Amino acid sequence: MKFVESVRPYVLSLFRVVVGLLFACHGASKLFGVLGGEVARFGAWPMWYAGVIELVGGTLVLLGLATRIAALICSGEMAFAYFTVHQPKALWPMENEGELAALYSWSFLLIAVTGPGVWALDTWLGRARGRAPATPATPTRPASTL
Repeated sequence: MKFVESVRPYVLSLFRVVVGLLFACHGASKLFGVLGGEVARFGAWPMWYAGVIELVGGTLVLLGLATRIAALICSGEMAFAYFTVHQPKALWPMENEGELAALYSWSFLLIAVTGPGVWALDTWLGRARGRAPATPATPTRPASTL
């Protein structure tokens, strides 16, 4: 169990990087038509705005810069997508093809709550400025009473 606790911040950083990269690819797909996507017309609601949030937010999360707020915005975008596009089709994500939106929404919420991990610009900049890293503190056990 000690090993798992010691690698947690590094695994969290890797998780953040992978989720951010994949999300940024979705945004690039919508905005530039790369990776097999269709270009959303400039300013078209909601696809163009979703593409901007996905590209910018995904890149910020990938880099670990303004991670918590970027992840929260990305989580909200995916929740909005799920409830406006997928959920009206059917109740369950397996039936309404909303698994990816649900997974992204919950993944970004997890990143927003837990922080960026140790391999992040937020953490590096905080250390350079003499601040504590932007990662959650390890919970301490209360002293036992006899």
